[in-house]
Amino acid sequence: MRIKLALALAFTAICAPAVAPYLMGQPDSDFAWLAVTETAIGLMIGIGVRLFLLAMQTAGSIAAQATSLSQILGAAGVTPLPAMGHVLALGAITLAMIMGLHVRVAELVITTYGIFPVGDLPGSAGVSQWGVAQVARAFSLAFTLAAPFVIVSVLYNLTLGIINRAMPQMMVVFVGAPVITAGGLFLLFLLAPSMLGLWMTALQHFIINPFGPP
Repeated sequence: MRIKLALALAFTAICAPAVAPYLMGQPDSDFAWLAVTETAIGLMIGIGVRLFLLAMQTAGSIAAQATSLSQILGAAGVTPLPAMGHVLALGAITLAMIMGLHVRVAELVITTYGIFPVGDLPGSAGVSQWGVAQVARAFSLAFTLAAPFVIVSVLYNLTLGIINRAMPQMMVVFVGAPVITAGGLFLLFLLAPSMLGLWMTALQHFIINPFGPP
C-alpha cells in the first residue's frame, strides 16, 4: 500500500503541470463530485491496462492446460496461476517497463483530460461498449497467443488416439506424457519472445489510442 501511495503521488506530481491548462477557466465544482468523476475515469484507464496483463496470464493458463503443465511448481501467487502463466506475465511486465510503460501511462493520463472534460462523467452507453470491446480484445489476444500450444495439443491427442487404436496393449499415456511435457517447454522456449512481442505491440496500440476501436 505504501508503494501504491508513493506511485500515485509521483504520477500526480508528474501530470499536474501538464494538465494545468485543461483546468483553466473551469467552473468551481464540489470536491466530492470531482473525486467521483476523476476516480471513474482513472478506473477505466486502469482496467484497460490491467486487461492486457490478464490476457497474458490467460494465455499462459491456456497453454499450460493444453500441454499438461498446469500443475508444475504449483501456484506462483495469491490467485492460482500455472508456472507458465507466471513466467509470461512477469516477462510481459519486465518488457513493458523496459519499453517505458511508466512514461506512456503518464502520457495516457494527460491525454484523457483532453478527451473527458473535468467534472463530467463519461456516458454509460459508451463506457459499456468500450468495456465489452476491451474484454473481447483481451480474450482474443489470449487465445491468439496460446494458439500454437492448443494446436500442438490437438495433434498430440490425435496421434495418441491413432497409436492406441493400432496397439491397444501399449500404455500410450505413460509414453506420451513426457513427450507433451518436453514439447510444451520447448514451445515456450521458442515462442515466448514472439508472444511477448505481440503482446507489447497490442499494449502500445492501446496506449496510443485507448478509446478507439480495438
